[in-house]
Amino acid sequence: MIIAAKKLSQVATHMTLAFGLMYVMTGSLAFGGLAAIIEPVINVALLPLHEGFWQRLRARAGRYATAVLAAEKLSQTGFHMIVAMAVMYWATGSLALGGLAAVLEPILNVVALPYHDRLWERFEARAAGERLAAA
Repeated sequence: MIIAAKKLSQVATHMTLAFGLMYVMTGSLAFGGLAAIIEPVINVALLPLHEGFWQRLRARAGRYATAVLAAEKLSQTGFHMIVAMAVMYWATGSLALGGLAAVLEPILNVVALPYHDRLWERFEARAAGERLAAA
């Protein structure tokens, strides 16, 4: 149940960021809503595949684990950039807006999502402590 709630919260955070960015860039509620649906769904749907690939790579990395982790983060940023660019270009037909979204959207996610994840880690730790105390 917690995993589902966490994923739903992740989607909501992505949707809020995508909507806000698209609305600020275009002034259109319709484009904002379109981005809020399409871009986060693509990211959340494909990100587990990306993470699984890098998790298998990290397991075999040995002493190169730090370099592999850095490469994973760069890859994740590039992944977000490509999705943001594609969605904005598809919605507006503008390479300039697509490029701007490709830069801004990953930055917003990189700033906001660690806070999101920390809040969930605290919540999960608190829930685990309460279950332990109840047992």
